[in-house]
This record gives sequence, structure tokens and C-alpha cells, in this order.
Amino acid sequence: MLELSRQLNLFENAGPLLERLRAEEPFAGGTAMLARARAILNELSEGEQIAVINAHPRIGERPEQLSAASFYEQGLVTPPEVMRRLATLNEEYEQKFGFRFVVFVNRRSKEAIVPVLEARLRGTRDEERRTALQEILAIAEDRLKREG
Repeated sequence: MLELSRQLNLFENAGPLLERLRAEEPFAGGTAMLARARAILNELSEGEQIAVINAHPRIGERPEQLSAASFYEQGLVTPPEVMRRLATLNEEYEQKFGFRFVVFVNRRSKEAIVPVLEARLRGTRDEERRTALQEILAIAEDRLKREG
């Protein structure tokens, strides 16, 4: 059975999603929980979806602001100019779309994420909201595989 503590690790502290998952636990395993999470994300209101998105840390967030999983995934050694660029792009993204940029880092460097963020700034708000939710599921699936 997949416990609540593992759900928190898989989905950061994604309020509306975790509330619904908690109400339906226990799950037979990670695959069942991820399938249900995917369905729940589609059922949530736009406001609830944005709350789930905003539960994720910003790419390039200060280490003390990150969960252990995000800390591991984002890595630490990044040139200051890249960190400044990410901070500027994060701010631009949040002003344009009204929610945080979420990407499945997949062990890429922060330098490699800069062009991804730049490209995603050209999307529409609906495209970005859907993409962010897909990225959240990809992150959770990867975390589940690494824990398994």
C-alpha cells in the first residue's frame, strides 16, 4: 500500500491533489495512485490545478526552500549568472501565466533548463497549465521509480 508520506514526497505539498488522494487511500501501489492522480488533476477546477502547480518549488529556488527530492533533482552547482537568468525568467513566466513554471528536470542542469523556460514563455496560458500538470505527473512517476 502507498502511504501518505510517500504521496507527499511524490507530489510535494500539492494541496487539492493530496486532499483527494488522502480521501481515497490506500492505493494498491504506485501505478494505481499515479493513475488516480492523473484523473483527479483532470477533475480539479482551474484554481485547484494552479494550487497544485504552485506547490512545486521554482526552478533555481534557494536550497533551503526545496524538498529533499527537489534538492536532489535540481542539483547545487550552478553559475550565478544562470541563477539570475532563471530568477528573471521565473518572474516573467509567473507574471504572464499566473502560476509557477514546472518542468521535469530529469537530471538536466539548470543551464539546460533555461532554453526550455524561454520556449515555454511563448505558449498560451491553457497550454502551459496542461503542460505543468503533465510535468508534475512525470516528476512523480520518476520519484516513484527511484524510490521503488
